[in-house]
Amino acid sequence: MPKYAFVILTVLMALFCGCNVTKFVPADHQLLYKAKVEVEDNKNVNTTELRNYLRQKQNSEILGFWKLQLHIYNTAPLDTTKKSNRRLRDNAFRIGEAPEIYDSTLTAISMQQLEQALRNKGYFQAKVDTAIKTKKRKVWLTYLVHTGEPYMVRDYQVSLQHPDLYQYATSRGQQIKNGMQFDAAVMNEERERVSNRMRSNGYFYFDKNMLTFEADSSYGTREVALTMNLADYVKQLPDSVKNIIYSKYRIKNVRFHLDQNLKIREGVLRRRCLIREGEMYNERLLERTYSNFNSLGAIKYVDISFEDIGNQELVCDVTLSKAKMNSISAEIEGNYSAGDWGIAGGIGYMNKNIFHGAEKLTLQGRASYIWQANGSRAIEGKAEVGLEFPNSLRIALEYNYQKRPDEYQRQIMSGGLYYTYRRTRSRWFHSFNFIDLSYVYLPWMSQQFKEDFVDKSVSLKYTYENHFILGWAYMLSYNGQRQYQPDRSFATFSMRLETAGNLLYGISKAANLQADSAGVYTIFNIPYSQYAKGDISFTYHHIIQPKHHMVYHVGLGVVVPYLNADAVPFERRYFAGGSNSVRGWQARTLGPGSYRNTTKGLAYDLQSGDIKLDLNIEYRWKVLSFLELAAFTDAGNIWTIKDYESQPNGVFKWDKFYKQIAWSYGVGVRLDFTILVFRVDFGVKLHDPSRIDYDGKQWRTVANGLGWKDDMTFHFAIGYPF
Repeated sequence: MPKYAFVILTVLMALFCGCNVTKFVPADHQLLYKAKVEVEDNKNVNTTELRNYLRQKQNSEILGFWKLQLHIYNTAPLDTTKKSNRRLRDNAFRIGEAPEIYDSTLTAISMQQLEQALRNKGYFQAKVDTAIKTKKRKVWLTYLVHTGEPYMVRDYQVSLQHPDLYQYATSRGQQIKNGMQFDAAVMNEERERVSNRMRSNGYFYFDKNMLTFEADSSYGTREVALTMNLADYVKQLPDSVKNIIYSKYRIKNVRFHLDQNLKIREGVLRRRCLIREGEMYNERLLERTYSNFNSLGAIKYVDISFEDIGNQELVCDVTLSKAKMNSISAEIEGNYSAGDWGIAGGIGYMNKNIFHGAEKLTLQGRASYIWQANGSRAIEGKAEVGLEFPNSLRIALEYNYQKRPDEYQRQIMSGGLYYTYRRTRSRWFHSFNFIDLSYVYLPWMSQQFKEDFVDKSVSLKYTYENHFILGWAYMLSYNGQRQYQPDRSFATFSMRLETAGNLLYGISKAANLQADSAGVYTIFNIPYSQYAKGDISFTYHHIIQPKHHMVYHVGLGVVVPYLNADAVPFERRYFAGGSNSVRGWQARTLGPGSYRNTTKGLAYDLQSGDIKLDLNIEYRWKVLSFLELAAFTDAGNIWTIKDYESQPNGVFKWDKFYKQIAWSYGVGVRLDFTILVFRVDFGVKLHDPSRIDYDGKQWRTVANGLGWKDDMTFHFAIGYPF
C-alpha cells in the first residue's frame, strides 16, 4: 500500500509541477515568476527583512519551487457559472492563487522603498538596480542592492532646555551612543523612551512626537552629527500651552464603572488598580493596570480614561464590562488499542467569580470503561478541583481511581499550591510549585500480576506499591514572538526544575527515625520518593514567508533517583512516541533504548525511562485562513539510567545511545479555529531501534517490509506539537 501511495503522490506532484503556470496570464502580460533581493556588497544586511519593502511579490511556493496554489487556481475551468469553479478561482477563499502579473510601476516603487529603508539604517549612498530575465512570458526579477558603507554617529547632543526633559534624555538607558551606526529605528525608540519617562513622572500631556532629531552629515567622512530637539511646532506654541505640556498632573480621584451584573468587591478592584488617588500620573502604572484587569477572567473589557478638572489634577475613570461567568464543557470519545475497546467521557464546570473577588473555580470529572480482550472490564474515574486567585496563586486537588479486576485497584490523590509571575511587557514567565504532593494507594493486587509483572522490575514496584511524593518545582519560559511583527522569526524556551523528598529525608535524619527492612524511610508507614528532575525545551520558528514557516525543536529531560529511592515513580518518568514526540510511534510505545515490547498488548510501564531526547523539524504552510498543511521529521528516544532486567537494552550508554535514536517522518493537517487548533498527523517509521537486536531491519523501507500495521500511525490532537 505505501508503494501505491508513493506513486500517486509522485503523479500528483508531476501534474501540478507540469501545469502551464501562465495559463491565465493575459497575452500582452507576463507572470512574475521569481522576485528576490540580493545584497552584493554587505553580508550584514538581512535580505528577508528587505523583502518586506517589495510592493510586488511572486506567487507562494512550497519548498522554494512548487507554486501549488497557482497550480490549483489554474486547474479551474474558465466557466465561472459553477460554484466549484468560482471557489478555486476566487482568492477570497484562499485556495487557488491568481497569477501575479508583472507590473513595472510596482517594481520602481519597490526600488524607492528599498533605498529609503536602507537610508533609514544609515546607508545614505545605497542604490538599488534590477536585473530582469524573461522567458516564455515569465519574469525573473532580481533587486540588486549596493549599500555602500554605513554612516556612523560622531557627535550626539541633546538640545532640550527643560531640566526634567534633559535629565531623562541623558539618563541611563540612552539608546543612542557615539560610534553607533545611524539607525532611524533606534532614534524612534529613543523618542519613545524619553517620552515614557516624562509621562511616567506626571507629564500627562507630553508626547513622543514633540521630540525630533537633526542630522548633519556635512563632515564628508561618513559621519553624522546628531541632535535631539523639540519639534518646531512645539517651539512655536504660546507659553500658556507650553506651561500645560510642562506641568505635572496628580490623580484627584479614581472612579469605577461596572456592568450592572458585574459584582466584584471594591477592595479587589482597588488592589488591581495601580493608579492611586493623590499620586502623580504614571504611564507605566497605567499599562500595568490594564494588564492586571485583563488578566481577570471575570472581566471582558476594560477602558481607562482621564479627565482634566483643572489645577493640574485628573479624575481617572475605570470602566469594566462583564465576561461570561459560568461555562460547562462536555466530551465523549471511543478508542481501540491492542484488542481493547473503550469509551470515555468528561464534564467540566468553570465559574470566573465564585466569591465575588475574581476567583476562578474549575471542576472537572472524567470516567472511562474498557472492554479488555481477555474478557474483563476496566474502569477509571478522575475528579479535579482548582481555585485560582487574582494574585496568580492557585490551589489544585485531584483524585484518580483505577480498577482492573484481574490485576489491581489503585487510587492516586494529588494536590499543590502554585504561583505564577510575569512582569509587564516581559517575555519571561515564572511559575513556582511551592507544594506539589501525590499519594498512590493500592488496596488490592492479584498475586499473579505481582509475580509475573511487578516483581520483575524495581521501577515497576514504585508504580504498584504505596508511595508518597512531596516536592517543589520551578518553571521558566520565554516567548520571543512579537505581536506587532507577526512575520518576524522568533524563538521560545522553557525550563523546569523539580525535586522531591529532600525535606522529608532531612527530617528523617534529624529525628533519627528508623528505616524499614529495605533501608527506606517512611512517613506514616508509607515510603516517600526522592529524586531530582530537569527539563529544557527550545523551539525556533523560522518564518520564510508569512504563510510558510519552518519550525525547529529540541527537548531534553533527565530524572535521577537518589538516597531514599532506587527508582523514579512511574508518574514522573518519561515516555516517547505520540502526537508531541516521535510521531512514527503511538504514545508510550517507543523505547527505552532498543528495548522491544514482546508482550501481546501495550506495556506502558515497561516503556518508560529516566532520560528523554526529542529532535523535530516541521514545515508549515497556511493554505486557508483556517487550514494549514505540514511535513515533518522527528527523532528521539528515552533511556533508563540503571540497567533494569525487565527493560533489556534500555540503559543509556555513551557508545550506543546515538544508534538507538528513533527516526520518523510524515505529513499533517491543522484546522485553526482561533480558540483551538485541531491537528491530524500521519507518521511513518524510518529508523526503528527496537529491531537492531531483533531482525536487523531497523531502517524501515518498502524493501524491509514497511507496512501499515507496524510502521504507520495516525495522531489526533489539540494544539501544535511544539
